[in-house]
Amino acid sequence: MITSSAPTSNAAASVTSHDAVSPSDDFVLAGKRYRSRLIVGTGKYRDFDEMNRALSVSGAEIVTVALRRIEFSAGKPNLLSALDRSRYQLLPNTAGCYSAEDAIRVCRLARELGMTDFVKLEVIGDPRTLFPDVEQTLAAARVLVKEGFVVLPYITDDPIACQRLADIGCAAVMPLAAPIGSGLGIRNPYNLRIILETVKVPVIVDAGVGTASDAAVAMELGCDAVLMNTAIAGAKDAVLMAEAMRQAVEAGRKAFRAGRIARKLYATASSPQSGLLAGVGSGLPPVSPYDIE
Repeated sequence: MITSSAPTSNAAASVTSHDAVSPSDDFVLAGKRYRSRLIVGTGKYRDFDEMNRALSVSGAEIVTVALRRIEFSAGKPNLLSALDRSRYQLLPNTAGCYSAEDAIRVCRLARELGMTDFVKLEVIGDPRTLFPDVEQTLAAARVLVKEGFVVLPYITDDPIACQRLADIGCAAVMPLAAPIGSGLGIRNPYNLRIILETVKVPVIVDAGVGTASDAAVAMELGCDAVLMNTAIAGAKDAVLMAEAMRQAVEAGRKAFRAGRIARKLYATASSPQSGLLAGVGSGLPPVSPYDIE
């Protein structure tokens, strides 16, 4: 039997909202705690060795696995055997499914294989853009939640669709930043902000991240985590990019917690205005050396 576990999960804890920050600032998903807010895919790497090295330096504790792409033939290299399942929480996904029925079938298969009750629900509506089919995603989510799955749905950056998925009982919502594999980055930060304001489950940006700055932007907006695959696996140096993504997610989260300054149209001097150098600005001499930055 194939098993997986999340090494950093604690005893049951309620899911916190994006605005709530625990003392340790752990990422809480379906009652389990994770130190990392970066979720990484396992596809498109040059080989299993590169995949494992990239996963290791990324710091990820949750990794996605596309069941339809796993080679189950005897004697052939197998993704599941290449992964250290004691180290990672597996997140099987329904990539390649175009109907609710297909997605539900794949999730049930993952359960029968003993992988996990965590599933990334992905129901594609268009093979060219790989945008999700919202209607079919909602239909699949209703069934899977009733069957006890921990459902993480890939969805458009539509606040209404995200709210409906949260109301159904999904453990998180995963709005796209841009089309899968496009690397276009955060195309609509305003929709993400609305989603963050209206949905009380974790918001995980999924799809479209191209480089480290994209991941940082997502975290600075207040998103709870970022999920990516192509941005790392498709980079010229996948292992180095995985490290960059880890650092970007950490930096973006810290910036969000710290609270950025407000944007202003005009300049605000860093130095006090009470004592400017003679002949500059007001013409007044500095009152003391401490008035000059």
